[in-house]
Amino acid sequence: MSEKVTVKQLEQRLARFEAQEIIRSCMNKYMAICDDLDAKTDLDELMGLFSDEAVWEGVGRYAKSFGRLEGQSEIRAMFAKYTVEPSHFSLNVHFLTNEEIEVLEVGEEDQAIGNWLLLQTSTFASGKSQLSCAKITARFEKAKDGEWRIAHFQTERKFSRPVVDPWEAEADLPVPE
Repeated sequence: MSEKVTVKQLEQRLARFEAQEIIRSCMNKYMAICDDLDAKTDLDELMGLFSDEAVWEGVGRYAKSFGRLEGQSEIRAMFAKYTVEPSHFSLNVHFLTNEEIEVLEVGEEDQAIGNWLLLQTSTFASGKSQLSCAKITARFEKAKDGEWRIAHFQTERKFSRPVVDPWEAEADLPVPE
């Protein structure tokens, strides 16, 4: 026979589900901003997704490319390099999959860990294109204002390769007659 679930237990479950949804939304917003990084990008909006003491780092083979950035000012400076004319990207699309979000605490010091696989299709201003895949691991913290923010973002390259033709082409999409 199953035990009765208390109202408090139901409230905790609901809080975890709500936290997962907010965290998912935070990561999707991060990727959407990164899809459109250019001179018009509002870095304040992007930085609003991070805690004040956040860490952003490349690990494994991405350690050399990105290094470890500590605090919002270092993270902002890295993203600012992508927000100048001419734009670094002419096309940049991030696809997240294999999501797993675990809320570790619900209460006074809320934290969560999220894992995703990222597939990134990019065409650079030079016309060259790239297909990359990375494992994203992010720790989130619930701030005093009640918002969930990225406290530690890690990206680890799984593969990356140049693509001969640019992703976007003028050809129409073939459809049945």
